[in-house]
Amino acid sequence: MRVGLYPGTFDPVTHGHIDIVRRACGLVDRLVIGVAINRDKGPLFSLEERVAMVKTECVPLGSDIGCEIVVHPFENLLIDCAHDVGASVIIRGLRAVADFEYEFQMVEMNRAMDDTIETVFLMADAKKRAIASKLVKEIARLGGDVSSFVPPAVNTALMDRLGR
Repeated sequence: MRVGLYPGTFDPVTHGHIDIVRRACGLVDRLVIGVAINRDKGPLFSLEERVAMVKTECVPLGSDIGCEIVVHPFENLLIDCAHDVGASVIIRGLRAVADFEYEFQMVEMNRAMDDTIETVFLMADAKKRAIASKLVKEIARLGGDVSSFVPPAVNTALMDRLGR
């Protein structure tokens, strides 16, 4: 069984994330979506809320595509998380060339720790590629409409969190 790990903070999950999940399911039999605790980023949503959003929005896609999707919170090194879930591949989404330099460094560090785990970069559909959780939160905080960037339930959660 081919197991892939798609890690991120998913604060909140966006249509771009969901597009990467769909694409990743074409490459693996089981996709583990690793929701990073990452307290340093100061997430808007708690770990429990982010896990619930990812489960609601992504797990049902698996049955449509024929891929088992599992949501797994983690706080350890990405490479250790990959070992924990039995992943042979790490899936990373790229939005722009600017993302590549950071991701390239991450790949090299992960390879230094375990060169048997590959990293695969996927790009979301062009209409979803620019969507970033950070920008979605900023637009929402400033009163903008983010309903085209996130699923309806996530949009509602954002509006509720921001008191709208």
